[in-house]
Amino acid sequence: MIYSVITFGHEILRQKAVPVAEITDAVRQLVRDMLESMYAAKGVGLAAEQVGRTESVCVVDVPHDAEKEACREENAAIPMPLALINPEILATEGKQRNEEGCLSFPEIGAPITRADKVTLAYTDFNGTRQTITARGLLSRAIQHEVDHLNGILLVDKMSPMQKLSVSGQLKRLQRIANKE
Repeated sequence: MIYSVITFGHEILRQKAVPVAEITDAVRQLVRDMLESMYAAKGVGLAAEQVGRTESVCVVDVPHDAEKEACREENAAIPMPLALINPEILATEGKQRNEEGCLSFPEIGAPITRADKVTLAYTDFNGTRQTITARGLLSRAIQHEVDHLNGILLVDKMSPMQKLSVSGQLKRLQRIANKE
């Protein structure tokens, strides 16, 4: 099932995710549906709140060739797509500043500073606890989706000047959300 992606202005995007107590068939179906929805929206990540759910679940699929060459080797052992259930960032290292967008903020992007490397613990699709370390775009995508699960949005990472430059677009999204 393909979910519609919820856009800025909807209250659920500010809710903190609820930990998943058990990996059930319903959770696995949610993961499959979220992957299908992410691909349909042409994204590289999607969190449950973005489809109107509150489970601590997000999915990420960064194409190998989308990574800068320096990060490809380090990330090569991480199988895509990732189903991250109850993800927890354990450590970060370094900094990167790159253009970042979000499916919940259509046509809005801004240069955002994030950690270059992230170590993450999560439960996978089969219920096994895993730990990975990722760099580059994959690291950025993971941090972005974990932020969503904590109610933190792209706009919260923007500088005051960046927010001002997209304020008209943000107000339009809020008006649309208020009508729904």
